[in-house]
Amino acid sequence: MHDTLTILERLIGFPSLSLTPNRPLLDYVAGLLEPAGARIDWVMHPSGERANLFATIGPEGVPGVMLSGHTDVVPVEGQAWTVDPFALTRRDGRLYGRGTADMKGFVASAVAAALRASERHLRTPLHLALSYDEEIGCIGVRDLVDILAKAPVKPLMCIVGEPTELRTATGHKGKGFYRATCRGREGHTALAPKAMNALHLAADFSLAVRSLQAEIAESGEKDDDYDIPYTTLHVGRIAGGTSPNIVPNHAEVDFEIRHLAADDPAALIARLTREADRIVAETGDGDAGISIEKTKGYPGLDTRADAGVVEFVRSLTGGNSTIKVAFGTEGGLFSEAAGIATVICGPGSMDQGHRPDEFVTEEQLRRCDAMLDALLDRLEEGL
Repeated sequence: MHDTLTILERLIGFPSLSLTPNRPLLDYVAGLLEPAGARIDWVMHPSGERANLFATIGPEGVPGVMLSGHTDVVPVEGQAWTVDPFALTRRDGRLYGRGTADMKGFVASAVAAALRASERHLRTPLHLALSYDEEIGCIGVRDLVDILAKAPVKPLMCIVGEPTELRTATGHKGKGFYRATCRGREGHTALAPKAMNALHLAADFSLAVRSLQAEIAESGEKDDDYDIPYTTLHVGRIAGGTSPNIVPNHAEVDFEIRHLAADDPAALIARLTREADRIVAETGDGDAGISIEKTKGYPGLDTRADAGVVEFVRSLTGGNSTIKVAFGTEGGLFSEAAGIATVICGPGSMDQGHRPDEFVTEEQLRRCDAMLDALLDRLEEGL
């Protein structure tokens, strides 16, 4: 535990918010791993200030087991922290600090495991993949995923260490971010009926999103492994207008779709596009228009419960059941884009993530260390 806690303390001290440099944190990790004999590859952001780090301990040319974690954290502004969010605070069996649960606790345990791995004779290699900008749509890892997808020898399997209380999670929903741009015609509000109010179009489109959501909740595909067992649609932002006495000619509706594997988000967008066309047609105004574009997103994860990676990770934790998680991860990219069998399993609970006084318990980190020690035993045996 000492190594994991020491590493975690250092990791929490790096305020590696999304879109800010994570190189100091990764340089610290590389400074631990390189002297231990790790082979390190860098996949850089064009700025050079952010990067993915891919480290390997063990033989070359052999498919290994990859531990995946992101190094970025969400902001703390506006949250009522009672401790310094960027200094590890140890109290009553809890370890407080931004990222302790999501997910620097796992990263610390994984780095400590890699150091222990360097002292063993592994027949199967251990890989460590650390990414950036996960919290804003799994953006940073994509260049690394592209490289892994084309690699002559890719990892045999991946464990994404997002917080699951060390239960083995086989899936999460895919997510898409979309923007509906509503076009109208400005005018003086004294003559408002002669203009075309883009905010009214936005309001009608938002009602269409809600209507489709209600239909899916009532009669759509269900997966009871999720807390919310159906695909969800959610309007998160409506913006438009400049002054109460001007009819706005432009408005935007930002919405998301979190979809089950059984649902096709393209089909849902096609439905909303038809609804948008209907709304525009009912205005009878040639200047009216609604267009929809996808701004970003990531695929879901849907690993079969009887897949080899599931049985393998359950053998490490001693757990028998599997779960699916409500939050998104980079796991879908590793699975879908790179073809790497993937599950999610890490210390802590996402109930603590993104909140003030975020914490992971010392017991969860001890259990994570034990899981990774069991992994090292298997890697030494050659799986």
